[in-house]
Amino acid sequence: MGSCNGEIHPAVGGVEQPFRIFVGYDVREDLAYEVCRYSIMKRSSIPVVVTPIKQADLRKNGVYWRERGRFESTEFSFSRFLTPYLANYEGWAMFVDCDFLYLADIKELRDLIDNKFAVMCVHHDYTPKETTKMDGAVQTVYPRKNWSSMVLYNCGHPKNKVLTPETVNTQTGAFLHRFQWLEDDEIGSVPFVWNFLEGHNKSVEGDLTTLPKAIHYTRGGPWFEAWKNCEFADLWLKEMEDYKKEAKKKSEGNQA
Repeated sequence: MGSCNGEIHPAVGGVEQPFRIFVGYDVREDLAYEVCRYSIMKRSSIPVVVTPIKQADLRKNGVYWRERGRFESTEFSFSRFLTPYLANYEGWAMFVDCDFLYLADIKELRDLIDNKFAVMCVHHDYTPKETTKMDGAVQTVYPRKNWSSMVLYNCGHPKNKVLTPETVNTQTGAFLHRFQWLEDDEIGSVPFVWNFLEGHNKSVEGDLTTLPKAIHYTRGGPWFEAWKNCEFADLWLKEMEDYKKEAKKKSEGNQA
Protein backbone atom coordinates (compact mmCIF):
# COMPACT_ATOMS: atom_id res chain seq x y z
CA MET A 1 0.00 0.00 0.00
CA GLY A 2 2.84 2.41 0.84
CA SER A 3 3.84 3.30 -2.70
CA CYS A 4 7.37 4.68 -2.83
CA ASN A 5 8.91 2.99 0.15
CA GLY A 6 12.01 5.09 -0.16
CA GLU A 7 10.20 8.06 1.36
CA ILE A 8 8.82 6.08 4.28
CA HIS A 9 12.01 4.58 5.62
CA PRO A 10 14.82 5.92 3.43
CA ALA A 11 18.00 3.89 3.23
CA VAL A 12 21.22 5.80 3.84
CA GLY A 13 24.29 4.05 2.50
CA GLY A 14 22.14 0.94 1.99
CA VAL A 15 21.06 0.85 5.65
CA GLU A 16 17.36 1.14 6.45
CA GLN A 17 16.68 4.21 8.57
CA PRO A 18 14.73 3.62 11.79
CA PHE A 19 11.04 4.50 11.92
CA ARG A 20 10.72 7.58 14.14
CA ILE A 21 8.11 7.57 16.90
CA PHE A 22 7.45 10.61 19.10
CA VAL A 23 5.57 9.92 22.33
CA GLY A 24 3.71 12.57 24.31
CA TYR A 25 5.33 12.83 27.74
CA ASP A 26 3.80 14.10 30.99
CA VAL A 27 5.71 14.11 34.28
CA ARG A 28 2.68 12.59 36.05
CA GLU A 29 2.75 9.67 33.61
CA ASP A 30 6.43 8.77 33.43
CA LEU A 31 5.68 5.09 34.00
CA ALA A 32 2.99 5.10 31.28
CA TYR A 33 5.58 6.52 28.85
CA GLU A 34 8.16 3.86 29.79
CA VAL A 35 5.65 1.02 29.39
CA CYS A 36 4.36 2.41 26.07
CA ARG A 37 7.93 2.68 24.75
CA TYR A 38 8.79 -0.80 26.03
CA SER A 39 5.69 -2.33 24.40
CA ILE A 40 6.64 -0.82 21.02
CA MET A 41 10.32 -1.82 21.16
CA LYS A 42 9.66 -5.34 22.43
CA ARG A 43 7.40 -6.28 19.52
CA SER A 44 9.00 -4.32 16.68
CA SER A 45 10.65 -6.30 13.88
CA ILE A 46 12.00 -3.09 12.31
CA PRO A 47 14.45 -0.54 13.69
CA VAL A 48 12.61 2.22 15.57
CA VAL A 49 13.69 5.32 17.47
CA VAL A 50 11.31 6.38 20.26
CA THR A 51 11.61 9.99 21.47
CA PRO A 52 9.57 11.56 24.28
CA ILE A 53 8.12 15.02 23.57
CA LYS A 54 9.00 16.75 26.84
CA GLN A 55 7.53 20.19 27.32
CA ALA A 56 10.28 21.31 29.71
CA ASP A 57 12.97 20.57 27.09
CA LEU A 58 11.02 22.32 24.33
CA ARG A 59 10.63 25.42 26.53
CA LYS A 60 14.33 25.39 27.38
CA ASN A 61 15.14 25.29 23.66
CA GLY A 62 12.74 28.13 22.85
CA VAL A 63 10.55 25.89 20.67
CA TYR A 64 7.48 25.93 22.91
CA TRP A 65 6.24 28.94 24.83
CA ARG A 66 2.44 28.91 24.91
CA GLU A 67 0.76 29.20 28.30
CA ARG A 68 -1.06 26.13 29.50
CA GLY A 69 -4.82 26.48 29.04
CA ARG A 70 -7.35 25.17 31.52
CA PHE A 71 -8.64 22.51 29.10
CA GLU A 72 -5.22 20.97 28.51
CA SER A 73 -5.34 17.66 30.33
CA THR A 74 -1.70 16.75 29.51
CA GLU A 75 1.60 18.52 28.93
CA PHE A 76 1.55 17.43 25.29
CA SER A 77 -1.94 18.65 24.35
CA PHE A 78 -0.38 21.04 21.81
CA SER A 79 3.31 20.11 21.63
CA ARG A 80 2.32 16.88 19.79
CA PHE A 81 1.82 18.95 16.63
CA LEU A 82 5.55 19.73 16.55
CA THR A 83 6.15 16.17 15.27
CA PRO A 84 6.89 17.17 11.63
CA TYR A 85 9.16 19.99 12.87
CA LEU A 86 11.01 17.62 15.23
CA ALA A 87 11.42 15.19 12.31
CA ASN A 88 12.96 17.99 10.18
CA TYR A 89 9.96 17.85 7.81
CA GLU A 90 11.41 14.68 6.26
CA GLY A 91 9.95 11.21 5.64
CA TRP A 92 7.25 9.71 7.85
CA ALA A 93 7.09 9.80 11.63
CA MET A 94 4.48 8.86 14.18
CA PHE A 95 3.09 10.66 17.18
CA VAL A 96 1.33 8.74 19.94
CA ASP A 97 0.03 9.60 23.42
CA CYS A 98 1.88 7.89 26.29
CA ASP A 99 -1.28 6.13 27.49
CA PHE A 100 -1.04 3.44 24.80
CA LEU A 101 -0.07 -0.21 25.09
CA TYR A 102 1.12 -1.86 21.86
CA LEU A 103 0.20 -5.50 21.37
CA ALA A 104 1.37 -5.89 17.75
CA ASP A 105 4.44 -5.24 15.62
CA ILE A 106 4.73 -1.55 14.68
CA LYS A 107 5.87 -2.71 11.22
CA GLU A 108 2.25 -3.67 10.48
CA LEU A 109 1.20 -0.08 11.13
CA ARG A 110 4.11 1.42 9.21
CA ASP A 111 3.24 -0.79 6.23
CA LEU A 112 -0.18 0.88 6.00
CA ILE A 113 1.49 4.17 5.09
CA ASP A 114 0.36 5.70 1.80
CA ASN A 115 2.33 8.67 0.49
CA LYS A 116 -0.72 10.34 -1.05
CA PHE A 117 -1.88 11.43 2.44
CA ALA A 118 -0.51 14.25 4.61
CA VAL A 119 -1.49 12.39 7.80
CA MET A 120 -3.09 9.06 8.63
CA CYS A 121 -4.99 8.18 11.80
CA VAL A 122 -8.01 6.33 13.18
CA HIS A 123 -11.17 8.26 12.26
CA HIS A 124 -12.97 7.83 15.58
CA ASP A 125 -16.62 8.74 15.92
CA TYR A 126 -16.46 9.21 19.64
CA THR A 127 -18.21 11.19 22.35
CA PRO A 128 -16.89 10.41 25.85
CA LYS A 129 -19.47 9.58 28.50
CA GLU A 130 -17.28 10.79 31.37
CA THR A 131 -17.05 14.45 32.29
CA THR A 132 -13.60 14.03 33.80
CA LYS A 133 -10.62 11.90 32.83
CA MET A 134 -7.48 10.51 34.43
CA ASP A 135 -6.81 12.42 37.63
CA GLY A 136 -9.83 14.72 37.51
CA ALA A 137 -8.90 16.71 34.39
CA VAL A 138 -11.90 18.08 32.48
CA GLN A 139 -13.05 15.89 29.58
CA THR A 140 -13.70 18.15 26.58
CA VAL A 141 -15.86 17.12 23.63
CA TYR A 142 -15.10 18.27 20.10
CA PRO A 143 -15.31 16.97 16.50
CA ARG A 144 -12.58 14.47 15.57
CA LYS A 145 -12.02 13.71 19.26
CA ASN A 146 -9.02 11.38 19.69
CA TRP A 147 -7.93 11.59 16.05
CA SER A 148 -4.77 13.41 17.11
CA SER A 149 -3.84 10.87 19.81
CA MET A 150 -2.02 8.65 17.30
CA VAL A 151 -1.01 10.11 13.96
CA LEU A 152 1.25 9.01 11.16
CA TYR A 153 2.72 12.23 9.75
CA ASN A 154 4.00 12.56 6.21
CA CYS A 155 6.52 15.10 7.49
CA GLY A 156 7.74 16.07 4.02
CA HIS A 157 4.20 16.84 2.76
CA PRO A 158 4.02 20.54 1.74
CA LYS A 159 0.85 21.07 3.82
CA ASN A 160 2.60 19.95 7.03
CA LYS A 161 5.21 22.70 6.63
CA VAL A 162 2.50 24.88 8.21
CA LEU A 163 3.19 23.16 11.55
CA THR A 164 5.99 25.47 12.64
CA PRO A 165 6.68 26.29 16.29
CA GLU A 166 4.98 29.66 15.65
CA THR A 167 1.77 27.95 14.46
CA VAL A 168 1.76 25.34 17.23
CA ASN A 169 2.22 28.04 19.88
CA THR A 170 -0.44 30.42 18.59
CA GLN A 171 -3.16 28.44 16.81
CA THR A 172 -6.41 27.34 18.47
CA GLY A 173 -7.05 23.85 19.77
CA ALA A 174 -9.77 23.49 17.15
CA PHE A 175 -7.38 24.31 14.29
CA LEU A 176 -4.80 21.78 15.49
CA HIS A 177 -6.84 18.88 16.89
CA ARG A 178 -9.29 18.91 13.98
CA PHE A 179 -6.49 19.04 11.36
CA GLN A 180 -7.89 22.26 9.91
CA TRP A 181 -4.69 22.91 7.95
CA LEU A 182 -5.67 19.93 5.74
CA GLU A 183 -8.43 19.02 3.31
CA ASP A 184 -10.52 15.99 4.35
CA ASP A 185 -9.10 13.85 1.53
CA GLU A 186 -5.56 14.46 2.81
CA ILE A 187 -6.34 12.62 6.06
CA GLY A 188 -5.90 8.89 5.49
CA SER A 189 -7.68 6.29 7.61
CA VAL A 190 -6.13 3.59 9.79
CA PRO A 191 -8.12 0.61 11.24
CA PHE A 192 -9.51 1.41 14.70
CA VAL A 193 -7.61 -1.50 16.28
CA TRP A 194 -4.47 0.70 16.18
CA ASN A 195 -6.11 3.23 18.52
CA PHE A 196 -8.51 0.98 20.41
CA LEU A 197 -10.29 3.17 22.95
CA GLU A 198 -10.60 1.38 26.27
CA GLY A 199 -14.20 1.60 27.48
CA HIS A 200 -15.49 2.59 24.03
CA ASN A 201 -14.36 0.26 21.24
CA LYS A 202 -15.48 -3.34 21.38
CA SER A 203 -13.77 -6.55 20.34
CA VAL A 204 -16.20 -8.98 18.67
CA GLU A 205 -15.67 -12.63 19.57
CA GLY A 206 -14.49 -14.62 16.57
CA ASP A 207 -13.76 -11.48 14.52
CA LEU A 208 -9.98 -11.10 14.43
CA THR A 209 -10.24 -7.72 12.67
CA THR A 210 -11.61 -6.25 15.93
CA LEU A 211 -8.77 -7.49 18.17
CA PRO A 212 -6.85 -4.49 19.55
CA LYS A 213 -3.32 -3.98 18.25
CA ALA A 214 -2.80 -0.88 20.41
CA ILE A 215 -4.96 -0.13 23.46
CA HIS A 216 -5.53 3.53 24.29
CA TYR A 217 -6.37 4.10 27.96
CA THR A 218 -7.90 7.46 27.12
CA ARG A 219 -10.08 7.75 30.25
CA GLY A 220 -7.17 6.92 32.55
CA GLY A 221 -4.90 3.89 32.89
CA PRO A 222 -3.89 1.53 35.72
CA TRP A 223 -0.98 3.83 36.65
CA PHE A 224 -3.67 6.05 38.23
CA GLU A 225 -5.17 4.65 41.43
CA ALA A 226 -8.73 5.43 40.30
CA TRP A 227 -8.30 3.37 37.10
CA LYS A 228 -6.62 0.27 38.55
CA ASN A 229 -9.58 -1.85 37.41
CA CYS A 230 -10.25 -0.45 33.96
CA GLU A 231 -10.71 -2.75 30.97
CA PHE A 232 -7.42 -4.38 29.84
CA ALA A 233 -5.75 -3.24 33.12
CA ASP A 234 -4.28 -6.74 33.50
CA LEU A 235 -2.47 -6.48 30.14
CA TRP A 236 -0.91 -3.14 31.05
CA LEU A 237 0.10 -4.31 34.55
CA LYS A 238 1.75 -7.43 33.10
CA GLU A 239 3.66 -5.28 30.60
CA MET A 240 4.75 -3.00 33.45
CA GLU A 241 6.12 -6.02 35.35
CA ASP A 242 8.03 -7.16 32.24
CA TYR A 243 9.41 -3.65 31.74
CA LYS A 244 10.56 -3.41 35.37
CA LYS A 245 12.25 -6.83 35.22
CA GLU A 246 14.04 -5.85 32.03
CA ALA A 247 15.11 -2.48 33.46
CA LYS A 248 16.44 -4.20 36.61
CA LYS A 249 18.42 -6.71 34.53
CA LYS A 250 19.93 -3.86 32.51
CA SER A 251 20.93 -1.83 35.55
CA GLU A 252 22.48 -4.91 37.19
CA GLY A 253 24.32 -5.63 33.94
CA ASN A 254 25.66 -2.08 33.87
CA GLN A 255 26.92 -2.38 37.44
CA ALA A 256 28.64 -5.70 36.79
